[in-house]
Parts: sequence; structure tokens; C-alpha cells
Amino acid sequence: MKDYALTLVVTAVVTYLLTPLVRRGAVAAKAMAIPRERDVHTKPVPKLGGLAMYGGLAVGLFTADHLTSLHTVFQQNGRMGTGLLLAGALIVIVGVVDDRWGLGPISKLAGQAAAGGILVWGGVQLSWLPEPGSQFILTSNESTAVTIFLVVATINAVNFIDGLDGLAAGIVCIAAISFFVYYYRLTQIEHMPQQALPALASAVLIGACLGFLPHNFFPAKIFMGDTGSMLLGLLLAFVPISSIASLPIGSTGPLYAANRFPEILPLLLPVGILVIPYTDLLLAVVRRTRAGLSPLAPDQKHLHHRLLAIGHSQRSSVLIMYLWAILFSGAVVWLSLTKVKLYVLGVTTAVAMLALLLMSMPRLRWWERRRAARPAPGSAGAGGAAQPEPASPFPAPVSAGAVRVGVVAPVAQRASEDDTAVGSAPRRSSGAHAHRR
Repeated sequence: MKDYALTLVVTAVVTYLLTPLVRRGAVAAKAMAIPRERDVHTKPVPKLGGLAMYGGLAVGLFTADHLTSLHTVFQQNGRMGTGLLLAGALIVIVGVVDDRWGLGPISKLAGQAAAGGILVWGGVQLSWLPEPGSQFILTSNESTAVTIFLVVATINAVNFIDGLDGLAAGIVCIAAISFFVYYYRLTQIEHMPQQALPALASAVLIGACLGFLPHNFFPAKIFMGDTGSMLLGLLLAFVPISSIASLPIGSTGPLYAANRFPEILPLLLPVGILVIPYTDLLLAVVRRTRAGLSPLAPDQKHLHHRLLAIGHSQRSSVLIMYLWAILFSGAVVWLSLTKVKLYVLGVTTAVAMLALLLMSMPRLRWWERRRAARPAPGSAGAGGAAQPEPASPFPAPVSAGAVRVGVVAPVAQRASEDDTAVGSAPRRSSGAHAHRR
């Protein structure tokens, strides 16, 4: 554990220290997110934060390669580590070009698919899929196509949820922690050394997110841009794919020691952990297709936009989505780690979801109503002259009406990353490129 922890810390520290340097470079290169009518930020914010994350990733993997217990990971997995670094480098180059000058949808799709192809070259591909009682064997062409599709889908799913300060980095960090807990258990407790690479990749991903979040959480000093969201999506896809790729065909036996559902948990785990970005992606595609639009055309109806529309501030919206991610990922990891009866898991999860749902509804948050109704000291209600309330350090929530008519408020909805996801062309604002975070 200490070597994984050291790798995580090194990645986080390097990412944290590189981010201010990248910020200054982005300002010099004029890679800025220019405020638009529907944006939350009111002044230009530098982008390209993904460059710092990639620097942390590279140094983290280099550190792990020089640790005795983790050096064997790279020896046992051949070109997987090299493929990850090369694919990450390509996706960062595509992201930098898109953040600074803008790329068309076909060019961006080609870059994402090429990154997936590099992972396949490195041996990270799904040659089989687990199913109850057996395995579904994929042909070489099917394996390549499915792997690249999952990589591209995950990249764009992360891109879609990157619409508020700290949202994408936090959600991905929670997912990476869940992955690490599961794969570390398989590696260290159940003695499955082939799962060390996904555990290591999860630790590095956690470090990159933790190092970047202090600069990106509300109010953000820098945005990750497509450079960062695509890199996080690539890493998030790499972890479960490399896990299944590392297991020989038909090797479900050792998994019985780790959980009661070895045939389906390798698929259930990533679905449960990534339920928020995948759900947002699916709903967006269905919503836009029914409206006769391109499946990846931009709009303001993502999950985080809906939280803003019902009255949450940007910060509370992000925290609520963090809690949802913890709930879903925690439930599926608990399923893999414990032997409790299924009805106990089901009842506990249902109660937690109900409590979180109630907390997510502003009208039902009784503690806020009580605090708002309490007269402030020195106010007319307290027997003194009415005094103006001090300015709140948090932005006022946006009303649904303000969102509908496009009124710009302190927490007006900011453009989500799907503006630049595959299928949407770069737009211009006030004669300049409409920069994205």
C-alpha cells in the first residue's frame, strides 16, 4: 500500500505545482475561456489544465517504475504502460489544439479513436466479456472496435459533465478511488498480481485529480479544458479495460474469493461507478435526437444544469453530484467487498438515495428555511434598526425563470464541455473563438 500511496502523492504534488505554471502559459498563449451569456464566470479564465495532469501522470508512472514492488507491474504488462503514456500524449495534443484554436468534430473524433487504437496496440483491449456462467469471446476486429468505442464514449461522457467548477475532476476522483479499492483488494488480498496495473492507474488518476482540484474548485482559477477532460476520460476507460485484458480468458475462479458475482462484476463495477457521466451522456443523446438535433449538439439540460435551474448554487450542485457519485460507486464496491445479504444492501442503498434526494430539493431543506427565517442581529425584527445583511460569500441561486429567459446571474449556467464534444463544431463569440473550459 505504501508504494501506491507514494505514487499517488507524487502525482498529486507534481500536478499541483505544475498547474500555476500551466496557467501562466495559457494566459501567454491566449488559451482563455471567454465569458458568454450562459457562462458562470464573468472574466476570462485560462484553460489547458490537462497539461499539468499529464505531467503528474508521467512523473507518477516514472516513480512507480522505480519502486521495487511496482517495477514488476511494468515488466509483467509489456507495452500497456507505454501505450497509456503515448495515448495520453496524443489526446493532450488534440486537446491543446482544440482549446487554443478549435477543432472540427471529425478531427476530434479521429484523435480520440487514434488514442484508443494506441491502447489496443499496447495490449489494452477487451478480448472477452464476462457473462453469467461463461465468457463471450470477441474476434480480433470485434475486440478492437469495442475497445475504441468504449474509450471514445468515456472520453465524451467526462467531457459532458465538465460544466461546473470542480465537477469533472471530483467525479472522476471518486470513481478512481472506487476502482482502486476494488483492484487493490484483488491484487493484495486475493493475490491476483495481474490486477496491479489497473490499481496503479487508479492511484495515479486519483493523484492527478487531487492535485488539480484546489485550483479548479469554485471559484476556479484555471479550467482543465478539453485537454484535461479528454485525458481523464482516457484514463477512466483504461482502468477497467486493462483489468479485464489482464485476466486470461475464463479466469473467473480467483474472483470468487473476492465477491459473489465474479462473472458480471467486472462489467457491473465500471457501470455502477460511472453511472453519472454515462447517464448524462445517454439522456443528452436521447433528448437531442427526439428534438431533431445532432446527438452531440450543445444544450443547457445536463444534470448539473437542472440542479442550477431548481435553485442550487454552483458549489452546492457540485457537492450534490459528488454525493450521488459516492452513493452509486460505494454501493457497487460494497457489493464486491462484503458478504451481506442482498436485501440489506438494497434497503441501505434505497434509504441513502431517499435521504440524498430530499437533500437535493431546495424546498425541502428545512435547516436552510429556518436559518433564513431567523432575524439577523440588529435587524428590525430583533428590536433594533434594520441593517443590511452582509454579502454572502456564496453566489445566489439561479431561478428557473432566469435560466429560461437567459438572464445572466452570478451563477448563471456555464457552458458545459459537450459544446466541444464530438459532433459539435467550434463556435465563435464576439468575433473570437468561443473558448471552452
